[in-house]
Amino acid sequence: MDSTSGIILAASLIIIMFGMGLSLTLADFKRVFSFPKAICIGLLCQIILLPAIGYALAISLELSPTTAIGVMLLAACPGGPTSNMLTYLAKGDLALSVSLTAVASILTILTIPIIVQFAIKSFSNTGQVVAVDALTMIKQLLIIVIVPICIGMLVKRKFSAFSAKMEKPVKIASALIFILVVVGIIISIRDVFMSYLNEAGLPAILLNVSTMTLGFLLAVLFKLNRPQAISISIETGIQNGTLAITLATIALNNVEYSIVPAIYGLLMFGTATIIILFRKPLGGKDEISIT
Repeated sequence: MDSTSGIILAASLIIIMFGMGLSLTLADFKRVFSFPKAICIGLLCQIILLPAIGYALAISLELSPTTAIGVMLLAACPGGPTSNMLTYLAKGDLALSVSLTAVASILTILTIPIIVQFAIKSFSNTGQVVAVDALTMIKQLLIIVIVPICIGMLVKRKFSAFSAKMEKPVKIASALIFILVVVGIIISIRDVFMSYLNEAGLPAILLNVSTMTLGFLLAVLFKLNRPQAISISIETGIQNGTLAITLATIALNNVEYSIVPAIYGLLMFGTATIIILFRKPLGGKDEISIT
């Protein structure tokens, strides 16, 4: 992918992260220490179980190196800001969702390079090995993720009325930007898209459904309430596809690694819609709070 396309991708993600910052306050981070059980379960699902499931799928389905690395790259990424909007629509615990998204975004600065390097070493053929500069990737994540989030939080603190008005439009714009990014990737690989869909479609939907299901079941097993279970389920299954695409095209310089994140980005909205439609009739029966 050329430098112009890379800049557009990075700028798109910065806008999305800034929008997420508009919905965050320092109090959201304090919840991590005040109500540790729900946070810990959610982070366990995102940081450890999600990559483990991705690896198991890649091995069991005998995926090609390109698809396997794409699956692992996606699984290494945190939940995207879209998950907060979907959690709200599904009547989940929004405070928990926002906290998980924020904390996971920080933690994955360290875990993404490790998981991606492991994936490339495990699945690439001898002639396809790609050297991943972990320090460069960490710098890119800091610039693209942490800085815009902090700026968004600062704007919210200093100009609360403005941030309240902008929060919804920015979230809508973020969703539209992601759709445009996915469409752009599909167009750029249109000649081979159908052939990759045949291979990447199954692991993408299996990763989505299995992680969302496991996240919900673990929350229920540890006796969290239904809103919390819904939040953890969505946070585990709705990944930051834009980040995965950006890393594939910029850090790894291989657009083919972005095929799985692009397909996943299309499929994950379908499963999330099912949860939203299923949840709506239950509105008002559960208290949305972290306990």
